[in-house]
Amino acid sequence: MKKFLFCCLILISTNLILAQAAKKIIVEHSDFADVNQVEIPDAFLLTGNVRVNHDGVVLTCNKAYYFQKENYIKAFGNVQIVQGDTLFLNSRYAEYNGNVKQAFATGNAVMSSPDATLATDTINFNRNTQEVYYNTQGTITNKENTLNSKSGRYYVSQKKFQFLTAVTITNPTYVIKSNHLDYYSNSGHSYLFGPSTITSKANYIYTEKGFYDTKKNLAHFVKKSYIKYDDRVIKGDSLYYDRNREFASATRNVKITDSINRGIIKGHYAELYKKKDSVFVTKRAVAVNFVENDSVYIHGKKMMVTGKEGNRIIRAFNNVRFYKTNMSGKCDSIHSSSKTALTKMIGNPILWNGESQITGDVMHLIGNNTTQKLDSLKVLNNTFLVSKDTLGTGYNQVKGQNLYGKFEEGKLHDVDIVKNTEVIYYMRNDAKELIGINKNVSSKINLILEKNAIESITFFKQVDGDIYPEKDLPENARKLRGLVWRGDERIKSKDDIFPSEENEDNDKIAKATKADEAKKDVPMKIRKETLNYDKKKGKK
Repeated sequence: MKKFLFCCLILISTNLILAQAAKKIIVEHSDFADVNQVEIPDAFLLTGNVRVNHDGVVLTCNKAYYFQKENYIKAFGNVQIVQGDTLFLNSRYAEYNGNVKQAFATGNAVMSSPDATLATDTINFNRNTQEVYYNTQGTITNKENTLNSKSGRYYVSQKKFQFLTAVTITNPTYVIKSNHLDYYSNSGHSYLFGPSTITSKANYIYTEKGFYDTKKNLAHFVKKSYIKYDDRVIKGDSLYYDRNREFASATRNVKITDSINRGIIKGHYAELYKKKDSVFVTKRAVAVNFVENDSVYIHGKKMMVTGKEGNRIIRAFNNVRFYKTNMSGKCDSIHSSSKTALTKMIGNPILWNGESQITGDVMHLIGNNTTQKLDSLKVLNNTFLVSKDTLGTGYNQVKGQNLYGKFEEGKLHDVDIVKNTEVIYYMRNDAKELIGINKNVSSKINLILEKNAIESITFFKQVDGDIYPEKDLPENARKLRGLVWRGDERIKSKDDIFPSEENEDNDKIAKATKADEAKKDVPMKIRKETLNYDKKKGKK
């Protein structure tokens, strides 16, 4: 008997819990009510202005079958399910299960929230998890965008649409395509994961992980991302983009490719202003230009590229160094114009042409825009051309006021040094034996270079000097006044253009990049401004 009473108490308690967990659907109104056990067994037939309520959700329709025992209702014609002011679900037909608090709507189904509207054939709504999902072609619209997808899920409390199949966002300015997208309808924030594209008249963007604010037109991309313009492509581990200003910045492993001018700029931080045709690069910045089947590498702590095609200017600042095959140089800054084909080396310029060292107060490298080749060299004031004697310890030296050189096939070939010229030259025969040391002054000297070495010297006007046997010319007379040999500074490879501190920073960045690549690939963390959007909006 006690056991029987105990079982009854358990059964009563269980029924009370079930009754509390599954509230009954309440019929608030219908014009007519009937029972037809033949056609619809165990159901109330409700017709005309039907209105039912279940735990805060109101369902209205033209006609309904209400299965009271199952706590289940089928609704027909002008069906609307309303949850407060957060969700409105309209369709031609719907079913609602009060026990599990789930709704199914089909036939021109439309779900509306304060921020967006979803139109599709069939919609499911789980009130327990506050999730809406669909597996038929759907269109989502709000003030800014139209989204199309074959399936999707909407999280009511977060106001978030999630798409794990092909989805397209169409905006008057651009189109976003992705296979994994989270879209917050209130803020317009989009989170992209996996291969995704953003296409507009202004540019083409690719990313595999990123954030896009469709209201403010601000973006942040962090994996395999690039922005492609008509003439430039900018890549970086992290890209920031402002569409309204046509501004982009990139951080870590930055690469900007100029397809028209056949140039590349690299660094670890860059800014690009499209409307101003301006690029700024720093942190191990290097510009690589392709000239005569060779590459010219220019480094400066800061680099700027400005101007449109045909009138583009490259500026490099602070400890500038450059390298190309058989030629390299250093100066404080560089100014290079594509319109005039003129490159100015400014502030303590030095040029190494093969084994020869060239210095002067002002140094200009001049190209030919027709042939796209290096044409000539101009060095003004206090010009020195120096090279080591190939077999001895002395220096071949040419000194004058100005130097004018001509290039052939990218190599310095014909050199004139004018005004107050002085020469010290170690003369050797075909057997490389030292004949003597030529020391003289003249008004002009011409040098012919072959394979970056002096092939011949010609002196013009007012020649004064002699060829001295080595024993007759003392050591202190074998150097011209002002000679400074800087061979230990010579840049012998493209890697030599970077100072040691920038190489150390580059190594740290390389390790950080490798560590990031080893991490598990997961979607971006949701930003605070996304989660707190309505709170901030309320404060305003």
